[in-house]
Order: sequence, then structure tokens, then C-alpha cells
Amino acid sequence: MARRSGYSKVTPEVLLRAYSIGLFPMAESADDPRIFWVEPEMRGIIPLNDFHVSRSLSKEMRKKPFDIRFDTAFEAVIAGCAESTGDRPTTWINTTIRSLYSTLHRYGYAHSVEAWRGDELVGGLYGVSLGAAFFGESMFSRATNASKICLVHLVERLRNKGFRLLDTQFTTEHLKTFGAIDVPKAEYAKMLADAMESADLDF
Repeated sequence: MARRSGYSKVTPEVLLRAYSIGLFPMAESADDPRIFWVEPEMRGIIPLNDFHVSRSLSKEMRKKPFDIRFDTAFEAVIAGCAESTGDRPTTWINTTIRSLYSTLHRYGYAHSVEAWRGDELVGGLYGVSLGAAFFGESMFSRATNASKICLVHLVERLRNKGFRLLDTQFTTEHLKTFGAIDVPKAEYAKMLADAMESADLDF
């Protein structure tokens, strides 16, 4: 993983510029206010035309276990992603990152997909929309399949809106079940440039 030194002052405008050239921010821990830029040698993406939903998940979705909403609780979603869990005792989402993405949300560039059960938020994901690209940042789940179903709805929305790139930053075994792949940095740069040629699409 290629890593670049952090900057003491990162504005929302700098953050958007970073995304447009293939960088994204991370922090060492939630307690460290500093961030650094990451540019992986192999970049994770989900090809929108090769997205795969398992039979078991499709079956669960037909039961409509959650009310799926968009952009109604962005702050709560990023807070959920920042929570420590048994599977994830530490997180890289610090106060600097939460503040930056909350500002991007107010500007219309950061978005959330949310799974609700009644009045309870039980899962979600958030990311950044720029040009014809969506950069997925993090997801969380407090109920079985909640984040997975949010991802399915995200991909459906991106397809319908004409997006061309879904960036996952890295691949995981979980994401690979949906069709996520690793692409070399040079190949990713071409995909990104193509997506950045578009005007900002409505999310």
C-alpha cells in the first residue's frame, strides 16, 4: 500500500481533489487527529455490470427485512461505522475524518445508504460521489445482512443514475462475494480519468 505523508490542514476542497486523482485519507486510529493519504498499488473496485448477489441474499431481500433510505441519517451512519465492535476493535475513522465527510455531505458530495427497522438504524454505508464515480468508505451492520442489502441498493442506484465506477479502495473476502476485484494502479487511473470526465451525477 503506497502511503503519502499527511497534511496538517485538509479542507473539503482538498479532499475532493484528492479523490479525483486517486488518493483517499485514513488515520492511524480514532484517537489520532492526523490523517495521511493512501494510494494502493492494487485498487479495489466492484464492476457495476458484474455485480453478483447470492441466491440466499436475494431470498432474504424478497422478505423486505429493512426500510432502505438514502441520506436521511448521514451523521448516524458515519458514527456507526466508527464504532468499535467485537470483529473490529479499532477504527481509523477519527474526528477529523468525521468532520470532513459531514461537510462534504452538506455540500452534496457525501452520501449514506441506511437500513432501518422501524425507528432503529441497523446498518448502513457511506461514501463520496464525484463525477461518474462513487468512492465507498465504510459500512456497518447491527442486524444480519443489513450492510449487504445497503450495498445492493447502492449498486442499483448507481446503475440507474449512470455511474461508471464504484471504488471500494481495497477488496475483502466479503466484497469479493459481490464481484469485487483488484486492478493495478495504472488501470485504475484510466477508469478514474474516464469517470472524472463526466459532470457530477445526481446521487
